[in-house]
Amino acid sequence: MTRSLTLLGATGSIGASTLDLVRRDRDAWRVEALTAHSSAAELAALAREFGAKIAVVSNEACLPALRAALAGSGIEAAGGRQALCEAATRPVDMTVAAIVGCAGLAPVMAAIERGGTIALANKEALVSAGEVLMQAVAKHGATLLPTDSEHNAIFQCLSGNRLSDVARITLTASGGPLRTWSAEQLAAATPAQAVAHPNWSMGAKISVDSATMMNKGLEYIEAFHLFPVGLDRLDIVVHPQSVIHSMVEFRDRSTLAQLGPSDMRVPIASCLAWPRRMETPLAPLDLAAIGELTFFPPDEERFPATRLAREAIRAGGSAPAILNAANEVAVAAFLAGQIGFTRIAAVVEETLQRSNDSPRPATLDEVLAVDQSARRQALTLLETNALV
Repeated sequence: MTRSLTLLGATGSIGASTLDLVRRDRDAWRVEALTAHSSAAELAALAREFGAKIAVVSNEACLPALRAALAGSGIEAAGGRQALCEAATRPVDMTVAAIVGCAGLAPVMAAIERGGTIALANKEALVSAGEVLMQAVAKHGATLLPTDSEHNAIFQCLSGNRLSDVARITLTASGGPLRTWSAEQLAAATPAQAVAHPNWSMGAKISVDSATMMNKGLEYIEAFHLFPVGLDRLDIVVHPQSVIHSMVEFRDRSTLAQLGPSDMRVPIASCLAWPRRMETPLAPLDLAAIGELTFFPPDEERFPATRLAREAIRAGGSAPAILNAANEVAVAAFLAGQIGFTRIAAVVEETLQRSNDSPRPATLDEVLAVDQSARRQALTLLETNALV
């Protein structure tokens, strides 16, 4: 049976992995809408290849280029934030939400309000607006499928089980490329070193988040909303091989773990085929060749990001949105060579401290207002060199 698909963020790494799976079984999918931020030529080529009904660039300045690239194809072209949200509301069997950052919040909410099935690959949606989004999921009867490898692993381990039987959920972290570095080495780490992940092929921002362990901190906040077992039942363990993607321990002390290759096509395939399974082009997991699986506790002295995330979700209210916004600003500054690696977490912590009187957001607009305020505060810190 052919299923319909909208892909929000078609030109990013998650989008590319999703379309690779769709490409391998074209008869199973009808592509409704594809979106991108500004990559008009690439988006148009994908829209033509997959026969999309509409292609949308969120950067409206790129709309003329998109229209020109789609001329004669019969594919509708649109641009701007409103067009992005309208694409997300189109009735489809599956919406893959892979827009990076808070730019993805409004279209994710639009898809939720339609009551559809959303494969969520946008961390910021649940980190910044977890309470608001989960309330909307319940209100509109939407289905949220986690696409992050860790949360998808937990989702698979929980299948057929009750949350009330869960004793502990453990998120695994690779530790990133700088895991064994000393504090002095970390202070001198370059962007090129921070993005050189040993296991995963990801974009620059998420690669830096992996190196700082903020990626795991954000995932901790996501897990808190997706799997409401309480903070005391959520753990993080460093697992450098990235073979076990997460684990669930039940009250009878049986632990289920999901294992697989370090390739995002595995969790994406899990979502696309849910509640069934689909083929992927990946080689079988060879545990004998891997040889050993090792585990270490997080070092929150050298990598304080997980502590900051835990404190933010414990504080609740606007704190997670502030943490996320400040981190985006700090990572961008690091990638631009403006601050050192260890100052990323310092900027985040200082922004949280200076923004602790922000109101608890009750709507998406209020979440976005908190986000913008936190970004301004973080930028002010950078401009005034308030941190040493």
